[in-house]
Amino acid sequence: MKIIIADDSSMFRNRFNDLLKNLNNVEIVGEAENGLEALKLIEDKKPDLVILDIRMPEMNGIDVLRKIREKGTAVKICMLTNYPYKQYKDRCFAEGCDYFFDKNLDIQQILDVISTLAKNQKGA
Repeated sequence: MKIIIADDSSMFRNRFNDLLKNLNNVEIVGEAENGLEALKLIEDKKPDLVILDIRMPEMNGIDVLRKIREKGTAVKICMLTNYPYKQYKDRCFAEGCDYFFDKNLDIQQILDVISTLAKNQKGA
């Protein structure tokens, strides 16, 4: 399963990348530090899953999510945020995200989801 991580924190991207290396059938095909980079990577790399931070420079994660869905790109979208407020969660699901997690509390849950998606894809 090909994954792109889009988060403006290089520390978070590096930490999360290290965690994903332990999962089978998972490959990080790109990292972006802003929304515009994320859109370009998604177009170029055709990932199976995009992990998007909500707050990023140049274009926030919700706007990236909207653009992905407007283009009809078939990709799973996981929103990760330090701001897990209900209004953000509701908006992200309304825009078409598949998953929404608090990056401070839900890291194990997102790893479980990614592991399950990777296993399901491998069996497909």
